[in-house]
Amino acid sequence: MSLEDQLKNLFPEHVPEETTPEKPESDIWMQDDPIICKYEKRKGKPITILEGYNGSDTDLKTLAKELKTKLSVGGTVKQNKIIIQGDSRDKIMQLLKNKGFQVKRVGG
Repeated sequence: MSLEDQLKNLFPEHVPEETTPEKPESDIWMQDDPIICKYEKRKGKPITILEGYNGSDTDLKTLAKELKTKLSVGGTVKQNKIIIQGDSRDKIMQLLKNKGFQVKRVGG
C-alpha cells in the first residue's frame, strides 16, 4: 500500500490540491553591456574576475552564488566584482551565455 493510499484511508474527506511545479525563472536583471571575464594570479594562485555587471547588489550576489555552486568552487563579491577561485573562464562564460548574458573575455 502506497503512502497516498494510507493517507486517503486516514483522511477520507481531504481533497489534495493540484500543484504544478513552477519553473524558477531568472530573477537576475539582464544588461545590455557585456560582462568582462578576466584571469589573474594573486599570490601565485589563479582567480577569475567578472566585472561590469551593473545590476543591484543582491542580483550580483545571487549570480555569484549560482556560479560558485555550479562550478563547486569558492569565491566572493567585492567592489562590484565577482572573484572566483581557479581558472574557470570557459565554464563561466558558457554558463553566463546560457543565462542570456553577453560575455567578453579579456587577457590570455
